[in-house]
Amino acid sequence: MLSQRKNYLFTSESVSEGHPDKVCDRISDAIVDTYLAAEPHSRVAVETLTTTNRIVLAGEVRGPQSITHDHLEEVARHAVKDIGYEQQGFHWKNAEVEVYVHEQSSDIAMGVDAAGNKDEGAGDQGIMFGYACKETEELMPAPIQFAHNILKSMAEARHSGAKPEFGPDAKSQVTLRYEHGRPVEATSVVVSTQHKEGLTQDDVRELVRPHVLDVLPEGWMCEESAFFVNPTGNFVIGGPDGDAGLTGRKIIVDTYGGAAQHGGGAFSGKDPTKVDRSAAYACRYLAKNVVAAGLAETCLIQVSYAIGVSQPLSLFVELGGKVGVDVEKLERTLRETMDLSPRGIREHLKLNRPIYARTAAYGHFGRSPDGDGGFSWERTDLADELRAALV
Repeated sequence: MLSQRKNYLFTSESVSEGHPDKVCDRISDAIVDTYLAAEPHSRVAVETLTTTNRIVLAGEVRGPQSITHDHLEEVARHAVKDIGYEQQGFHWKNAEVEVYVHEQSSDIAMGVDAAGNKDEGAGDQGIMFGYACKETEELMPAPIQFAHNILKSMAEARHSGAKPEFGPDAKSQVTLRYEHGRPVEATSVVVSTQHKEGLTQDDVRELVRPHVLDVLPEGWMCEESAFFVNPTGNFVIGGPDGDAGLTGRKIIVDTYGGAAQHGGGAFSGKDPTKVDRSAAYACRYLAKNVVAAGLAETCLIQVSYAIGVSQPLSLFVELGGKVGVDVEKLERTLRETMDLSPRGIREHLKLNRPIYARTAAYGHFGRSPDGDGGFSWERTDLADELRAALV
């Protein structure tokens, strides 16, 4: 959680869907969706590597035999096309795709599968965290939410054709000043974006400016001298052609921008039996409902698991700001309110659906729940129940 100091600066960064690592996350999650659409109980753990005109898929699956290596190649190409890569050094149609995906280990499957009196176990050991706070209407830390929203706005303008000068690859960084523990203004904003050949740094700066102004609250924009756009001066070569990418390398971007703790595991490329993903979603869901219920201004939740064991080994809650509840009672109530076994999480949040490709950029949290069940962990439907039980 953020500093207990009252006055400080805090910075978070985001990266766009065309960032090399995010391209890999998108491909891996598109593969997860492909398997879950065909068989909701498929098992998937697929990593992606990208570099100049090359895509490599590797991992373990258990699912329909109808999903062939050729099918996975087409999924990867479609994901790259949807992001918008049609460049000489990285093109959805011309890139070489290698597929090294094989059957899941029987030893792992034995630990996870339900059998006899044994419930389905966690897919691995580990710790997972969830966090929520009152800094934004999404109950997210403001620096990461603003950093995401700047890039999302730019991407929407690129996809719509309103700003064809933008390329797919981009990064943002927002530093906010906190006074009395609350954000009050931006002290610096950094945006680096891939762009068409021939644009000057000033051209790109003015293309980016309205997207920053639209996202930041009125009067929060930093001084002009602290507004950095493409500080290197030129950004034409980007994406995997400029820098290799890997699945799972942007875990702080995916969560809370460093404002709260993160477990050791990434999310993308994993089906929801993997508690790295599903339990982190559950922790965010519970933390968000605690804050939405008015029980605290900030809430951090940690759970831990052992491979093959269904129930979490521990649940820890830390509240901040104005707190009006007994924390130990809250911990008991949360375990009674939601079954935190892998099966319980998946059934409560309905995670065995093809809803993951959309999570691969602009954060897994702070998003609006979709009508088809996407971002179900962002609902606040437990708030009234928690308030009634604890107040």
